[in-house]
Amino acid sequence: MTELDESPPSATLNPLFSILVGGLFPLTAGTMLGDWAYSTTYQIQWLNFADWLIAGSLVFAVPALLWALLGLLLRRGPGKLFVLLLAATVVVNFLNALTHARDAYATMPAGLILSVIGSILALASSWLGFSGRRSWGRG
Repeated sequence: MTELDESPPSATLNPLFSILVGGLFPLTAGTMLGDWAYSTTYQIQWLNFADWLIAGSLVFAVPALLWALLGLLLRRGPGKLFVLLLAATVVVNFLNALTHARDAYATMPAGLILSVIGSILALASSWLGFSGRRSWGRG
């Protein structure tokens, strides 16, 4: 006789989704460090570097948010808190990108403040995304 495995599905993350969520915090933390370096040295190249890191963080965050929303709708994804934190991270990083699009001297201190907030939100969403409090793959 054949036995059927009736154990619940594995609660592991999809590898591509793990890359998207895992890459978000280093990019936002780099943005924060670039803004801090600009605020102490006023060398515009630090601000340009932070601009590119913000763009990179949005490249990682927007697909991760869409993936998480799809998983939430299909009841196979993360919890609502994770999706809310990730959405807040996307909004703050988008506002940060708009702030950094201004003249270099007009970017501070709002750019640094938004970078700190974005880094904290990215850390919290990444932490929650990789913690055991989720229902990945469970129907």
